Amino acid sequence: MDFSNFGKNITSLGAQITPFASRTLQYTKEQLGHAEDKTQLPPDYIDLEKRVDALKTVHQKMLAVTSQYSNEPYDYPPNIKETFQDLGRTVSEKVNLLTTATSPNEAQAAFTTPPAAKPQPKTFSHAIARASLASSQLLHQQHTGAGEQPLASALEKYALVQERVGEARLAQDAQIQSNFLRTWSTTLSTSLASATRAQKNVEKARLNLDTVRARAHGTTWKLGSSSSREEEPPSQYLSSEAQQEIERAEDEFVTRTEEAVSIMKNVLDTPEPLRHLGDLIAAQIEYHKKSYEILSELGPVVDDLQIKQELTYRTNRHSTS
Repeated sequence: MDFSNFGKNITSLGAQITPFASRTLQYTKEQLGHAEDKTQLPPDYIDLEKRVDALKTVHQKMLAVTSQYSNEPYDYPPNIKETFQDLGRTVSEKVNLLTTATSPNEAQAAFTTPPAAKPQPKTFSHAIARASLASSQLLHQQHTGAGEQPLASALEKYALVQERVGEARLAQDAQIQSNFLRTWSTTLSTSLASATRAQKNVEKARLNLDTVRARAHGTTWKLGSSSSREEEPPSQYLSSEAQQEIERAEDEFVTRTEEAVSIMKNVLDTPEPLRHLGDLIAAQIEYHKKSYEILSELGPVVDDLQIKQELTYRTNRHSTS
């Protein structure tokens, strides 16, 4: 195919079709390298555009990962096979029922009777709590000696603590959803989307300006030119209508560029993304702080059970030796 006159043919065709198609043809000419005197955007504008595009990518990347906070079982082990009965009552409810149970059947009912409420959360901590309590009950059932079975007692206490840790995690997730995910998603769909539209409007105005110029210069070109390279004819060769059309396109381009600069600066200057990132961090700090405090309460209790069991173990060994 002969591409020597491709750019001129596109210019001629652009004068006969819709503005959208003309802009498309102008864009195609630019991509193929057949467009000359492409209107250049100001360096400051290009810098703003790059910074806004980077901020948009940051929002998309962060949301792609942190959106997991909206997915309750994001840390729930996939290998666990819990039944509806396992997820029926809370660990606290089961412990209360076990405390008041007067027979093995009543103790079993604490694990098998489903409540009217929705199933219990599928988080890692809740799963540990349920497994710990079930393990505690199994040891209690098989314990035939006097007093409590130390490991069973520790597992029951650990189950209650892990349930509290799981509830703290759910509270963290709710805060992150409200104070980070929702706000960053809103920024992405409003402010950054507005900046993207403004950028597209600038590109549209630029393509339209270059289309108008190319059409005007192409239709008024003098065949007697001594130059072998197509040069822009002086403005006096253009009709007043063509000059006015170019001026209108230039004014539109300038207006759209100024609007985009204002919008992009506002998007880049707003402190909201940083503020809401702080909210994300605060929610995580609160969760880990609560988890530490909850587990710290249990540590000494389990240590005391361990010390008592070791003393009993040593005493029994001494008495039998």
